[in-house]
Amino acid sequence: MFCPNCRSIMFLKGEEFQCRKCGTSQTPNGEVTYSPIRQKKETVVIEEEINTLPLAKVECPSCHHNEAYWILKQTRASDEPETRIYTCKSCSHKWREY
Repeated sequence: MFCPNCRSIMFLKGEEFQCRKCGTSQTPNGEVTYSPIRQKKETVVIEEEINTLPLAKVECPSCHHNEAYWILKQTRASDEPETRIYTCKSCSHKWREY
């Protein structure tokens, strides 16, 4: 049985069918009871930048800052080692190390 309100599946709860999405309930004889519409949850956006990449003590060739974030990527064949890609913490310059 599908909800007449939101068209999602209804589940048996006690002696009536109830929609888990909107809360509408319906008895087996067809009587429908609409519940109040649920309010949407408020989305909170955090504007500060959070970088979770690992840091390495390596000198940037552009600004000579001594810290950079790094990631590993497989840029060549699978039997070759990965490429380490650095991003300077200060000036965001990117370079790679094979």
